[in-house]
Amino acid sequence: MGRGPEWLPRRAGPALLRRLEAADLAPFCAYRGDAEVARYQGWSPMAPDEALRFIEQMASAELLIPGAWAQLAIARADGDGLVGDIGLHVHADGETAEVGVTVAPSDQGRGYGSAAVAAAISLLFDHTAVSRVLGITDRRNRPSVRLLERVGMRRAETRRTVFKGEPCTEWVHAVSRGGWPAPLARR
Repeated sequence: MGRGPEWLPRRAGPALLRRLEAADLAPFCAYRGDAEVARYQGWSPMAPDEALRFIEQMASAELLIPGAWAQLAIARADGDGLVGDIGLHVHADGETAEVGVTVAPSDQGRGYGSAAVAAAISLLFDHTAVSRVLGITDRRNRPSVRLLERVGMRRAETRRTVFKGEPCTEWVHAVSRGGWPAPLARR
């Protein structure tokens, strides 16, 4: 499993998955500081010094380690500028993994998120023993729901919960190793 130097950076259509780096600080803080972007995310906005420490930690973190989240940069494949980030989490049992994606508002709707999620699912199936990958989103987050469905994930569970102090319904989307790659994710 390890740090993944053999599989990063990884081009995925218009997106490039790579390590976060110090040069990403300004765009990272900009989109993660946007209240509408943060609304459905499990993270909270960070001050620049905290964000820089986080970026530096993720730049050298072990990847795909059971029980630990890791964030990768989503950059433009044609220019390497940061457009978002994607979290990868192999659950402690090693059987299931989860992905979570954030894309800057100015770059949404351009295929970066879909390409990054499809590439992340492939990485998880190629470099771990997980049998299933999940994507969890608030059902009101329609763009996220459409993205998960577009890459071939299907709704597997509905959960009622309280998120950021507000009652909500989460939809758990899943794809199994045997069902990957989904037809749309092959493009």
